[in-house]
Amino acid sequence: MDISLLFPILILLLFIPIFLSSRKQKRAQQEMQALQASLEPGDIVSTTSGLRATVVDASYEDTVDLEIADGVVTTWVRAAVREKVAGQEPAHEDAPPAVTEEPAAPLDTAATDKVSVEKAEQPHLEPHLEKDDSTNGTPRS
Repeated sequence: MDISLLFPILILLLFIPIFLSSRKQKRAQQEMQALQASLEPGDIVSTTSGLRATVVDASYEDTVDLEIADGVVTTWVRAAVREKVAGQEPAHEDAPPAVTEEPAAPLDTAATDKVSVEKAEQPHLEPHLEKDDSTNGTPRS
């Protein structure tokens, strides 16, 4: 192999990964800009700082208004929006949590009586501990 061909091949081997990674970065940047441009009121988003909020107003070119709590609306730069949170609705405190009732298992009264008798027969194993007057409040013996 000719030594004059070694230098151009070496240059190609160095620049191909750099070229491919720059294309990947450009594609990711374009997707992020498309996401930030497609924000609409009602979308639930996550910001780059980890805040989860609901879009209230997206009519401005550079900023977006996010509701971070009931009645608390803040203005953010569109570039701070990292992703849309799909399929998750914010939890409303007005609605009580759903409770499912399961049938109670039948109790074995003989077994529960035996356990309560065993507990009554055991002496109190824990020594009486007083609270220390130190700042951390650890018990002393």
